[in-house]
Amino acid sequence: MSKRNSGFTLIELLVVIGILAVLLAIVLVAINPARQFAQANNTKRASDINALLNAVHQYAADNKGNITALGITDTATVINSTNGFAGLCNALVTEYIAALPVDPLTNNGIPVQEATCGGTWDTNYTISRSVADNRITVVATATEAPITTPLSVMR
Repeated sequence: MSKRNSGFTLIELLVVIGILAVLLAIVLVAINPARQFAQANNTKRASDINALLNAVHQYAADNKGNITALGITDTATVINSTNGFAGLCNALVTEYIAALPVDPLTNNGIPVQEATCGGTWDTNYTISRSVADNRITVVATATEAPITTPLSVMR
């Protein structure tokens, strides 16, 4: 009776592990998760500032163009509770927008709900109104690479 050895040798196992490591490195470079997350965050910022601007315009349409209650001035100001935008939050949330969107890196990306409009909150987006033509501009200043300039929408 002869004993037969079956299995892999140490060299064969090391070669397979080496090949898998090289393939994994190639896949990680091709996917580049950091870049993917940055692009996703920038896409969310663009969507957020559009949603904010749409909500402001819907409010203005319902109030015959009067947006003084929102507290928007001709100076670009961060939309947060300490800059006097509690009125904006109370006026817009639930009627014109479900919740005030926030920058993905602010408040863990959790939007400002109606219940928290009276508390302390920050969206990390800025808003301003042009004196010359009453255009509203919403800006996301905290963009991530590959975008190096702030995202803005004006209407």
